[in-house]
Amino acid sequence: MRILGIDPGLQTTGFGVIDVQGQALTYVASGTIRTTALALGDLPGRLKVLFDGINEVVTRYQPTVATVEIVFVNVNPQSTLLLGQARGACITALVSRDLPVAEYTALQMKKAIVGHGRAAKNQVQEMVRRLLNLPGLPGPDAADALGMAITHAHAGHAMARLGQASPLQRRQHAMYKSGRSY
Repeated sequence: MRILGIDPGLQTTGFGVIDVQGQALTYVASGTIRTTALALGDLPGRLKVLFDGINEVVTRYQPTVATVEIVFVNVNPQSTLLLGQARGACITALVSRDLPVAEYTALQMKKAIVGHGRAAKNQVQEMVRRLLNLPGLPGPDAADALGMAITHAHAGHAMARLGQASPLQRRQHAMYKSGRSY
């Protein structure tokens, strides 16, 4: 199985590709897609760069599954909305290529890679380097993307088996139900 991990960002989106053979993880590629050459106000242009960049990565490395970091609300709501749009462009590029997409939070990834959810960026970089036998530290965005791919390599099989054993259902709280908001 070849896994593509994505760490979405409006200015810098990290990607990482690994191969999984049993328990063995093999590094394939990693890098970043940058939109900083465009004006800050050119949101449609930036989203197109992300969409095209993800499509190019999928074409070049032919992953069988992708995983994207789930974004939570930051202190600045405007930043959260922009980051959500960047994440949406990445996911749209993946599903337009018929790739299954798994999603994990940064906390889940850090717990899977480092062992605790409050790990610093440099700790994630070092553990990714060790787990994939890399000669040097990957950049912080690429390390997070590789961490997402590693997390899916370890957790994806268990989550799939759990889903087969007991179908997962959407929770009804905080949703519209019969015209009423709960």
